[in-house]
Amino acid sequence: MREAIEDFILYQATERGLSDNYQISTRLSLEGFARWLERRQLVAALGEEELQRLTRAHTPFPETHIDLNAITLDDVSLYLADRKRAGLAAASIKIVVVAIKIFIRWLHLRKRIGRDITELLTLPRTERYLPETMNEFQTETLLEGIPVDAPRGLRDRAIVELLYASGLRVSELVNARLENLDLDSRFIRVTGKGNKTRLVPVGGKACSAIALYLEKERPGFVSKRTGNEVFLSTRGTKLTTVRIWQIVKTCAKNAGINLNVYPHLLRHSFATHLLSNGADLRIIQELLGHADISTTQIYTHVDQQRLKAVHRKYHPRA
Repeated sequence: MREAIEDFILYQATERGLSDNYQISTRLSLEGFARWLERRQLVAALGEEELQRLTRAHTPFPETHIDLNAITLDDVSLYLADRKRAGLAAASIKIVVVAIKIFIRWLHLRKRIGRDITELLTLPRTERYLPETMNEFQTETLLEGIPVDAPRGLRDRAIVELLYASGLRVSELVNARLENLDLDSRFIRVTGKGNKTRLVPVGGKACSAIALYLEKERPGFVSKRTGNEVFLSTRGTKLTTVRIWQIVKTCAKNAGINLNVYPHLLRHSFATHLLSNGADLRIIQELLGHADISTTQIYTHVDQQRLKAVHRKYHPRA
């Protein structure tokens, strides 16, 4: 089974081009299942007491071999129930279920097992939490409250403007490159999840902020180690996602925003403000780089909540 997992991760990397984070998540899920199967096999062969004795004595366990064709749907169900008893959240269990399902399906398609035992395995239902957002006034206060005459002010203003103007993920922003930025046409090409690239419009105010940063501040950051990333640290290196978080939080604090402001909040606000102003959901899906429209539909619920709140506040008989 360990060899099969390695082959599957290699397939994800080379043939499907899935991200490193996705590969790591899948590997952790599958290796956890493999360890559980191996322990179950050892308990069946040695007994629980003997296994615990060997563990306490730090004695190597007998070698185990998991027959892929011998894995049953009951095995999978028992493992998931065990993880649930251990306190794993429904959302995390769903990730494990998906990893096992696609692994078993891949094994079946490659004829390494006789049948796909997970065909009838359903995904656990998870609660969907509405994303937090800022209203348009709060967003404007945040952006206008960034002092451009402060050290790194032009850079920080350009970063926050772009996050809100284009709804970028933090990873997309830190990896944004000069050759993919067209301020004349007001577009930026970014690479999102699954190494998928997309063109995203950039608003006029964001373009102005970026142009000012590129002209007056970025040249002073350039060093021998500098690459072609748009946003640089004072040492001339690419900014990290953690640093972007720090920048956004500092800007919010300085602007007097009494909210937990973080980069993804700007992405949520971008989508919600587009929707509330009449943008089509499919267009928002394309702008955000969502593979599935159901992911984007969460913003319709946010907008409905906003409308209800306005109604309750202003209608005399609400």
